[in-house]
This record gives sequence, C-alpha cells and structure tokens, in this order.
Amino acid sequence: MKQIPLTCSGHTRPVVHLDFSGQTECGYFLISACKDGKPMLRMGDTGDWVGTFEGHKGAVWGVALNESATLAASGAADFTGKIWNAVTGEEVHSLQHNHIVKTVAFSHDSQYLVTGSNEKLVRVFDLSSDGKALESYAGHAGAVKRALFCRNEKCVISCADDKSMRLWDRSTGQEVSRVEFASHPNGLELSKDGSILTVTYGNCTAFYDMETLTQLKEITIPTRVSSASLHPEKHIFVCGGEDFKMYKYDYITGNEIESFKGHFGPVHSVSFSPDGELYASGSEDGTLRLWQTTVGKTYGLWKCTEPTDLNNSTTTNNNSTTTTNTTTGGSVTPTPNNNAAAVACPPVTTAAPVTPTPNANREVTAN
Repeated sequence: MKQIPLTCSGHTRPVVHLDFSGQTECGYFLISACKDGKPMLRMGDTGDWVGTFEGHKGAVWGVALNESATLAASGAADFTGKIWNAVTGEEVHSLQHNHIVKTVAFSHDSQYLVTGSNEKLVRVFDLSSDGKALESYAGHAGAVKRALFCRNEKCVISCADDKSMRLWDRSTGQEVSRVEFASHPNGLELSKDGSILTVTYGNCTAFYDMETLTQLKEITIPTRVSSASLHPEKHIFVCGGEDFKMYKYDYITGNEIESFKGHFGPVHSVSFSPDGELYASGSEDGTLRLWQTTVGKTYGLWKCTEPTDLNNSTTTNNNSTTTTNTTTGGSVTPTPNNNAAAVACPPVTTAAPVTPTPNANREVTAN
C-alpha cells in the first residue's frame, strides 16, 4: 500500500526540531521548533493543533515536552531557554544565556532541564526553585547541538560542532568519555529504555551502547542525514536529510526497507511516537508530516477499508428498506476531518500567551 502522510501546516519558516511527550490519559502530544519563533503543540496521533507558545523574540532551535505533557521547554536565538506550563500556555521560567540556545531536554522527573548553546557550554537548571543553573560543563570547542540526560540521569551526553560527543558525570562535573567523528554530528537520541544512543553525522547513522559508549553499528545513508530515530522495539529506524526523503531501515540487518518523498525541502528532524505507531518529520518546507509505521493499519486518522462481498446486503421486509454495503477493494484513507474529535483534556488552553493560528490545520497529502 502507498504511504499517505498527514501534513501539519501553520509554521511560516523551517521546522528544525520535534519532540513527543509520553503517553498520558489524553493520548500523547507533539511539539515543534521553528525559525518563526513560535513553538506549536499538537495532538501526537492526529497532528491537530492545540496551541502556540508566544514569547520568544528569535528563531526557536530546540524544544522538549516532559513525560506527562504538563511542561514544555524551548531554546531560541534570543539567548533564552523558556519553560512553559503546557496546560495553560503560560511562561513559567525564562533562563538567560549569553548566546543562542540550541537544545533543551527535561530530566525524567521534570525537576531539571539541560541546555546547550553557542557559548559551547552545557548547563543544568533546577526547575523546582527559580530556575537556577546548578551545573555547567565546559570543554566543547564548538556550538553545542544536542544534550540529553542519560544513565538514570547521573550523566549528561552532548554533541557539538567540534565533531565530538562527550559524556559528563554530574556528580564530579567532569568529562568522563569522548567520541570523535569525521564530520559534525547533527542528531542525538536516546532509546525509550535508555540503552541505545542514536547519532547522525555526515551520511551516517550510528548506534552506541549507552553504558559503554561502544559503537554497536554504523549504517551509511544515501544522503547527508540530519536526524534519525530508533523504534521503541528496536527493530527499525527512520532517518531524513538533505535529499527531502524519509528512509526506513531494518535495525538488525542494516538493510533499507523503503524510502519516499513527501517534503519539499531538506528534513531536519524525525522522531517516533511513544507507542511506535507513527513517526513525525520536520522540514525546511515549514511543515510537519506524520507517517504510518505500518502502512494499512487503522490508527489515528488513518482508516483501513477491508475488502468485502460486493453483494453484501441486508433487506428488512417489514420496513421495506434495503441497506447495501459495497466495497471494491482494500484502501487506507486518512479521515478528511480538519476539525478532528475534541480532546477531553487538551494540555494547552487559550490562556494569554497561547493564540490561535488560522492556518495551522492538518492536511492530508499523498506523496
């Protein structure tokens, strides 16, 4: 069957980063970073717009949602990292830096936030107080691209434009390990169980054991790759880069499963949903797209129509009515409803900082 992605419009400039929340009682959510300076929150399984966080005065380079989708974070060119209440849309903290903030990530308990910036520094802020910087790690010789908590949050892992990835021990404040690359690393992702680190650099996607930082495998992609994401069950991974394509690979064998176009510009960020049923991509073309992991499966807005008997009919003699159900073949059709079913408890309301975006509706497109 043909892959039919859902297209999420609304941003006016390139989408450079994405992040999913964990599963909540209301489903899961997706946040996007864009150079238009306005991070957007959406329903993760449908792409329907929930709210826009307004307050930055420059391009937003990195975003994050905590597990429960109650807090959002963003890092921007206005030299700030901001924490938002994702239920009301209000700004909770504004964390001042001395240069562009490129990456933000929450600790699992949402008590801490790690940031990386063009200052070449990695910082950890305590969100339980007034957002003080508790830790600072210096050593990178280039702008920090990504930083994450790891090893049960006892360490921080970061990659930068100095062609290196470094592991920092939070108890000592020291660098404890380093990996050098032949080109600048672009993407960094930790698997759902925290055991495998996915790194992209040049036209390679590599996987490392998080405990030892031993490389498990390296796979060459037909383009310069910007981002990759490993499925929660670790059997496939997806990636995207400069040739506008999305690639799906078998993680075990390293063989390409499929590739397809959908975006009209380079792909900057990709990520699997927490349940692994779909993956999202953000592009230079200013859109997000949602792709089915298993094409043909009924999920979210994708509805699978099964072949049935052409003569399947039911006749009710008493009422002299006949109901006929005829299907000519199997197909998958995204439900054409831009006003998707209401969410019982959306994480962002129309409180002061959150403003509706008229063109932020989800579209259905076939690649």
